[in-house]
Amino acid sequence: MKKRPLILVTNDDGITAPGMRTLISVMNEIGEVVVIAPDSPQSGMGHAVTINETLYCEEIKIDDGPQREYKSSGTPVDCVKLAVSEILDRKPDLCVSGINHGSNSSINVIYSGTMSAAVEAGVEGIPAIGFSLLDHTWSANFKPLKKYIKQLALNVLENGLPDGVVLNVNFPKQETFKGIKVCRQARANWVEEFDKRVNPGGKEYYWLTGKFVNMDKGEDTDEWALANGYISLVPVQFDLTAYHVINELNNWKLNNFHTNNKK
Repeated sequence: MKKRPLILVTNDDGITAPGMRTLISVMNEIGEVVVIAPDSPQSGMGHAVTINETLYCEEIKIDDGPQREYKSSGTPVDCVKLAVSEILDRKPDLCVSGINHGSNSSINVIYSGTMSAAVEAGVEGIPAIGFSLLDHTWSANFKPLKKYIKQLALNVLENGLPDGVVLNVNFPKQETFKGIKVCRQARANWVEEFDKRVNPGGKEYYWLTGKFVNMDKGEDTDEWALANGYISLVPVQFDLTAYHVINELNNWKLNNFHTNNKK
Protein backbone atom coordinates (compact mmCIF):
# COMPACT_ATOMS: atom_id res chain seq x y z
CA MET A 1 0.00 0.00 0.00
CA LYS A 2 1.41 3.38 -1.03
CA LYS A 3 2.11 5.73 1.87
CA ARG A 4 0.11 8.96 1.82
CA PRO A 5 2.26 12.08 1.31
CA LEU A 6 3.27 14.00 4.42
CA ILE A 7 2.04 17.59 4.18
CA LEU A 8 3.15 20.42 6.45
CA VAL A 9 0.62 23.26 6.82
CA THR A 10 1.48 26.66 8.27
CA ASN A 11 0.46 30.32 7.93
CA ASP A 12 1.01 33.82 9.32
CA ASP A 13 -2.55 34.74 10.37
CA GLY A 14 -2.51 32.35 13.30
CA ILE A 15 -3.60 28.77 13.78
CA THR A 16 -7.31 29.57 14.21
CA ALA A 17 -7.60 31.70 11.05
CA PRO A 18 -10.43 30.61 8.71
CA GLY A 19 -8.06 30.58 5.74
CA MET A 20 -5.80 28.07 7.44
CA ARG A 21 -8.72 25.89 8.53
CA THR A 22 -9.86 25.75 4.89
CA LEU A 23 -6.36 24.82 3.71
CA ILE A 24 -6.14 22.05 6.30
CA SER A 25 -9.44 20.56 5.15
CA VAL A 26 -8.22 20.41 1.54
CA MET A 27 -4.87 18.85 2.48
CA ASN A 28 -6.66 16.18 4.55
CA GLU A 29 -8.12 14.93 1.27
CA ILE A 30 -4.63 14.42 -0.13
CA GLY A 31 -2.28 13.20 2.59
CA GLU A 32 -1.16 12.95 6.19
CA VAL A 33 -1.31 16.48 7.58
CA VAL A 34 0.76 18.08 10.32
CA VAL A 35 -0.01 21.69 11.24
CA ILE A 36 2.53 23.97 12.91
CA ALA A 37 1.46 27.59 12.99
CA PRO A 38 1.79 30.76 15.07
CA ASP A 39 -0.44 31.09 18.10
CA SER A 40 -1.25 34.68 17.11
CA PRO A 41 -1.18 36.78 13.90
CA GLN A 42 2.29 37.28 12.42
CA SER A 43 1.48 39.18 9.23
CA GLY A 44 4.26 41.26 7.71
CA MET A 45 6.98 39.39 9.59
CA GLY A 46 8.82 38.46 6.40
CA HIS A 47 11.64 36.00 7.05
CA ALA A 48 12.07 36.90 10.70
CA VAL A 49 13.24 34.25 13.16
CA THR A 50 13.17 34.20 16.96
CA ILE A 51 16.68 34.67 18.36
CA ASN A 52 16.61 36.65 21.60
CA GLU A 53 13.39 35.29 23.09
CA THR A 54 12.23 31.90 24.28
CA LEU A 55 10.34 29.85 21.70
CA TYR A 56 7.39 27.66 22.65
CA CYS A 57 5.61 24.94 20.72
CA GLU A 58 2.83 22.73 22.04
CA GLU A 59 0.44 20.19 20.59
CA ILE A 60 -3.21 21.23 20.64
CA LYS A 61 -6.55 20.02 19.32
CA ILE A 62 -8.81 22.52 17.55
CA ASP A 63 -11.12 20.19 15.63
CA ASP A 64 -11.54 16.49 14.94
CA GLY A 65 -8.70 16.28 12.45
CA PRO A 66 -7.34 13.84 11.45
CA GLN A 67 -4.40 16.26 11.37
CA ARG A 68 -1.89 16.70 14.16
CA GLU A 69 -1.60 20.33 15.25
CA TYR A 70 0.94 22.42 17.10
CA LYS A 71 0.85 26.10 18.00
CA SER A 72 4.06 28.07 18.35
CA SER A 73 4.97 31.42 19.89
CA GLY A 74 7.32 31.99 16.96
CA THR A 75 7.16 33.39 13.45
CA PRO A 76 6.01 31.47 10.36
CA VAL A 77 9.66 30.72 9.54
CA ASP A 78 10.20 29.46 13.10
CA CYS A 79 7.27 27.09 12.57
CA VAL A 80 8.87 25.52 9.51
CA LYS A 81 12.23 25.21 11.26
CA LEU A 82 10.58 23.56 14.27
CA ALA A 83 8.72 21.16 12.02
CA VAL A 84 11.86 20.02 10.22
CA SER A 85 14.18 19.89 13.23
CA GLU A 86 11.94 18.87 16.13
CA ILE A 87 8.43 17.72 15.29
CA LEU A 88 8.53 15.57 12.16
CA ASP A 89 10.36 12.27 11.82
CA ARG A 90 10.82 12.68 8.07
CA LYS A 91 10.95 15.50 5.56
CA PRO A 92 7.51 16.56 4.31
CA ASP A 93 6.58 15.82 0.71
CA LEU A 94 4.90 19.22 0.51
CA CYS A 95 4.56 22.41 2.54
CA VAL A 96 1.56 24.68 2.03
CA SER A 97 1.23 28.09 3.67
CA GLY A 98 -1.95 30.15 4.04
CA ILE A 99 -4.60 30.70 2.96
CA ASN A 100 -3.57 34.27 3.72
CA HIS A 101 -6.24 36.87 4.43
CA GLY A 102 -5.01 39.51 1.97
CA SER A 103 -2.79 39.87 -1.08
CA ASN A 104 0.76 38.58 -1.41
CA SER A 105 1.15 39.56 -5.05
CA SER A 106 3.91 41.75 -6.47
CA ILE A 107 6.22 43.38 -3.88
CA ASN A 108 4.08 42.02 -1.03
CA VAL A 109 5.97 38.74 -1.37
CA ILE A 110 8.97 40.41 0.28
CA TYR A 111 7.08 41.31 3.46
CA SER A 112 4.83 38.28 3.66
CA GLY A 113 5.08 35.83 6.54
CA THR A 114 2.97 33.43 4.48
CA MET A 115 5.45 33.38 1.62
CA SER A 116 8.48 33.43 3.90
CA ALA A 117 7.28 30.18 5.44
CA ALA A 118 7.02 28.68 1.94
CA VAL A 119 10.48 30.01 1.07
CA GLU A 120 11.95 28.52 4.25
CA ALA A 121 10.47 25.17 3.29
CA GLY A 122 12.09 25.56 -0.13
CA VAL A 123 15.44 26.28 1.53
CA GLU A 124 15.01 22.96 3.35
CA GLY A 125 14.42 21.19 0.04
CA ILE A 126 10.66 20.82 0.51
CA PRO A 127 8.33 21.65 -2.43
CA ALA A 128 6.19 24.55 -1.20
CA ILE A 129 3.24 26.74 -2.15
CA GLY A 130 1.93 29.92 -0.56
CA PHE A 131 -1.79 30.68 -1.02
CA SER A 132 -3.47 34.07 -0.55
CA LEU A 133 -6.92 35.57 -1.12
CA LEU A 134 -7.38 39.27 -1.82
CA ASP A 135 -9.78 39.67 1.09
CA HIS A 136 -8.55 40.78 4.52
CA THR A 137 -11.80 40.08 6.35
CA TRP A 138 -12.10 37.22 8.83
CA SER A 139 -15.38 36.24 7.14
CA ALA A 140 -13.80 35.87 3.67
CA ASN A 141 -15.30 33.14 1.47
CA PHE A 142 -12.62 30.50 0.86
CA LYS A 143 -14.89 27.78 -0.56
CA PRO A 144 -14.43 28.71 -4.26
CA LEU A 145 -10.66 28.28 -3.83
CA LYS A 146 -10.67 24.68 -2.64
CA LYS A 147 -10.70 22.79 -5.95
CA TYR A 148 -7.90 24.96 -7.35
CA ILE A 149 -5.77 24.52 -4.25
CA LYS A 150 -6.20 20.76 -4.44
CA GLN A 151 -5.31 20.74 -8.14
CA LEU A 152 -2.14 22.76 -7.57
CA ALA A 153 -1.04 20.67 -4.59
CA LEU A 154 -1.51 17.43 -6.53
CA ASN A 155 0.45 18.84 -9.46
CA VAL A 156 3.38 19.75 -7.21
CA LEU A 157 3.31 16.32 -5.54
CA GLU A 158 3.32 14.66 -8.94
CA ASN A 159 5.78 16.87 -10.79
CA GLY A 160 7.91 18.39 -8.03
CA LEU A 161 9.48 21.84 -8.30
CA PRO A 162 12.91 22.93 -9.51
CA ASP A 163 15.53 23.42 -6.81
CA GLY A 164 15.34 26.88 -5.31
CA VAL A 165 11.79 27.59 -6.50
CA VAL A 166 8.49 27.85 -4.61
CA LEU A 167 5.06 28.93 -5.85
CA ASN A 168 3.17 32.09 -4.95
CA VAL A 169 -0.56 31.73 -5.65
CA ASN A 170 -3.05 34.60 -5.27
CA PHE A 171 -6.83 34.52 -5.74
CA PRO A 172 -8.89 37.60 -6.63
CA LYS A 173 -11.85 38.36 -4.38
CA GLN A 174 -14.70 36.78 -6.38
CA GLU A 175 -16.83 33.65 -6.56
CA THR A 176 -15.61 32.30 -9.92
CA PHE A 177 -12.31 32.49 -11.78
CA LYS A 178 -11.29 32.49 -15.43
CA GLY A 179 -8.52 30.00 -14.65
CA ILE A 180 -4.94 29.87 -13.42
CA LYS A 181 -2.47 32.17 -15.15
CA VAL A 182 1.30 31.67 -14.82
CA CYS A 183 2.76 35.14 -14.34
CA ARG A 184 5.76 37.20 -13.43
CA GLN A 185 5.81 39.47 -10.39
CA ALA A 186 4.58 42.96 -11.27
CA ARG A 187 6.84 45.96 -10.76
CA ALA A 188 4.86 47.70 -8.07
CA ASN A 189 5.42 48.98 -4.57
CA TRP A 190 3.90 50.69 -1.57
CA VAL A 191 4.22 54.46 -1.26
CA GLU A 192 4.29 54.83 2.52
CA GLU A 193 3.28 57.70 4.70
CA PHE A 194 3.62 57.93 8.46
CA ASP A 195 0.75 59.47 10.38
CA LYS A 196 2.33 61.22 13.36
CA ARG A 197 0.17 61.09 16.47
CA VAL A 198 0.35 61.73 20.22
CA ASN A 199 -0.79 59.18 22.80
CA PRO A 200 -2.74 60.11 25.97
CA GLY A 201 0.53 60.33 27.86
CA GLY A 202 1.85 62.98 25.49
CA LYS A 203 4.36 60.74 23.73
CA GLU A 204 4.61 60.96 19.95
CA TYR A 205 4.18 57.82 17.86
CA TYR A 206 3.75 56.90 14.20
CA TRP A 207 1.09 54.91 12.35
CA LEU A 208 2.09 53.47 8.98
CA THR A 209 -0.26 54.29 6.10
CA GLY A 210 0.16 54.49 2.34
CA LYS A 211 -1.09 53.28 -1.01
CA PHE A 212 -0.12 50.52 -3.42
CA VAL A 213 1.13 51.78 -6.78
CA ASN A 214 1.44 49.51 -9.82
CA MET A 215 3.86 50.97 -12.38
CA ASP A 216 3.77 47.83 -14.53
CA LYS A 217 1.52 47.91 -17.60
CA GLY A 218 2.39 44.39 -18.75
CA GLU A 219 -0.36 41.82 -19.30
CA ASP A 220 1.86 38.97 -18.09
CA THR A 221 1.98 40.05 -14.44
CA ASP A 222 0.25 38.83 -11.31
CA GLU A 223 -1.43 42.22 -10.83
CA TRP A 224 -2.90 42.11 -14.33
CA ALA A 225 -4.12 38.52 -13.85
CA LEU A 226 -5.82 39.32 -10.55
CA ALA A 227 -7.45 42.48 -11.92
CA ASN A 228 -8.84 40.47 -14.82
CA GLY A 229 -10.36 37.58 -12.91
CA TYR A 230 -7.51 35.05 -13.02
CA ILE A 231 -5.71 33.19 -10.26
CA SER A 232 -2.07 34.29 -10.43
CA LEU A 233 0.72 31.71 -10.18
CA VAL A 234 4.23 33.11 -9.83
CA PRO A 235 7.32 30.89 -9.48
CA VAL A 236 9.50 32.54 -6.83
CA GLN A 237 13.23 31.95 -6.42
CA PHE A 238 15.11 32.68 -3.22
CA ASP A 239 18.54 33.04 -4.83
CA LEU A 240 18.57 36.86 -4.93
CA THR A 241 21.71 37.12 -7.04
CA ALA A 242 21.32 39.58 -9.95
CA TYR A 243 23.24 37.41 -12.42
CA HIS A 244 22.79 39.85 -15.28
CA VAL A 245 24.84 42.47 -13.40
CA ILE A 246 27.87 40.28 -12.61
CA ASN A 247 29.72 41.00 -15.88
CA GLU A 248 29.10 44.73 -15.51
CA LEU A 249 30.51 44.76 -11.98
CA ASN A 250 33.56 42.82 -13.15
CA ASN A 251 34.36 45.76 -15.45
CA TRP A 252 34.58 48.14 -12.51
CA LYS A 253 38.04 49.10 -11.22
CA LEU A 254 37.47 47.21 -7.99
CA ASN A 255 41.10 46.21 -7.38
CA ASN A 256 42.86 49.29 -8.68
CA PHE A 257 44.59 50.09 -5.39
CA HIS A 258 47.99 51.80 -5.03
CA THR A 259 50.21 51.18 -2.05
CA ASN A 260 52.67 53.83 -0.99
CA ASN A 261 55.65 52.12 0.67
CA LYS A 262 57.82 55.20 0.95
CA LYS A 263 59.21 55.90 4.40
